[in-house]
Amino acid sequence: MKKHTTIIPQNNSKPIVLDVTYTKNNTPKPVVIFCHGYKGFKDWGCWNILAETLAKNNVFFIKFNFSHNGGTLEQPIDFPDLIAFGENNFSKELNDLDTVINWVTAQEKEYKNVIDTTNITLVGHSRGGGIATIKAAEDSRITKLVSLAAPSDYKVRFPDQDALAIWKKEGVAYIENTRTKQQMPHFYQFYEDFLENEHRLTISRAAKAIKVPHLIVHGTADDTVAFKEAECLHEWSASSELFVIEDANHTFGATHPWKSKELPDDLELVATELLKFIN
Repeated sequence: MKKHTTIIPQNNSKPIVLDVTYTKNNTPKPVVIFCHGYKGFKDWGCWNILAETLAKNNVFFIKFNFSHNGGTLEQPIDFPDLIAFGENNFSKELNDLDTVINWVTAQEKEYKNVIDTTNITLVGHSRGGGIATIKAAEDSRITKLVSLAAPSDYKVRFPDQDALAIWKKEGVAYIENTRTKQQMPHFYQFYEDFLENEHRLTISRAAKAIKVPHLIVHGTADDTVAFKEAECLHEWSASSELFVIEDANHTFGATHPWKSKELPDDLELVATELLKFIN
């Protein structure tokens, strides 16, 4: 088992910290690119164990921090850079994902004999699932898509008109991170970026444009993204299949920090289904 961490610089943006996990042998492996969700990061909870589980089964697993997720190169876990967090938006996350795809498709020399860049699966959890869906609809390099507890609509998650007016006037709105107790800022540019790019950022439009196999995984006890949203994605995405996990929550039983060396039962089901789908 090999795990490497690398830094990808970006012009006019913050760099991306990225991990690759794989088994060192001479088998060309399908690539999985994992996109974390809102208030998330690549090392959250069980994501390292998920990476290792798939890598043991001949998958080349990439996970990364979105450049403005609030982490830093020195401290990629949690949120030491709240200004960056406040400057994040959906367009930046799509640009970050494009940077990662560009990076891996240029790695044939470094990872010769262990990587198959003609077989790239995007896996996105929660908000990252929406980003992965939009990207899969517009990038022909993507061959499969997996949505884990993913939303079907970004627009409905913005506040009502009165709250928007206050947000615009003050320039920033805060939401508490219940785990770290930090007041997480959202600068008004987040909403402005959505309005400027609403067509691209409409998940229903992207889902209807998906041409590749699409696995939708959702728990019936998800109280963050309702199960109905998975049903909507399944209805829109003609090439999709819906895998339902009864009584699973938004993180499929995982928490942060995760002290066990094993996946929780529901996330183990996710891993098994991912491997079946990828292969």
